[in-house]
Amino acid sequence: MLISQFARETGLPPDTVRFYIRRGLLDPVRGEKGGSARYQIFTQQHVEAARLIRLAQSLGFTLREIAAIGAEFQNGGGSAERLIAILQERLHDLDKKAAQIAAMAAYLRKKLAWLKGGCVGPEPALALDARDDEISTTPACGADFQEIRETAAMKTF
Repeated sequence: MLISQFARETGLPPDTVRFYIRRGLLDPVRGEKGGSARYQIFTQQHVEAARLIRLAQSLGFTLREIAAIGAEFQNGGGSAERLIAILQERLHDLDKKAAQIAAMAAYLRKKLAWLKGGCVGPEPALALDARDDEISTTPACGADFQEIRETAAMKTF
C-alpha cells in the first residue's frame, strides 16, 4: 500500500508517517514506480509497527527510546528478560504518575469542598511528593482570579 492508504489505515497523518521514516522507526520497501523518487510501499507489518509505536508513545516512551529498543531487538540484542525489565520500569513510572494524578484529584476535591463550604477551616494543601511536602496553591478564599493567577505563577510545583 502507498503512504496515503497506510496513513488512512493507521490513522496517522502522512507527515507523521514521513517523520517516522526519517527517524528510522518505519522502513517501507521502495517500489519500482516513481522515477528517481520511488514509491514507498507499506505492508501489514508496517501497519502493526505503527500501531505499536503509538502504543509505546501512549505508555510514555519517547520516539528515541522506541527506536533504540526496536534496533536492539532487530539486531538480536533483545530478549524476554530485557523486555520484562523495560516494561517493569515503565510500569513503575506509570504507577508513580498515577499516584501523583490521584493526589492532585484528591486535592481538587478537597479544595472544591472547602470553597463551596465557605472557606471554613484550614485551606487544603497539595502534597508534592512522597515526603509529604505541602504548599498552598491559591490565596485565601474570596480572592479575585487575577490574584490567584499571579500567586500560582510565582510558585513552582
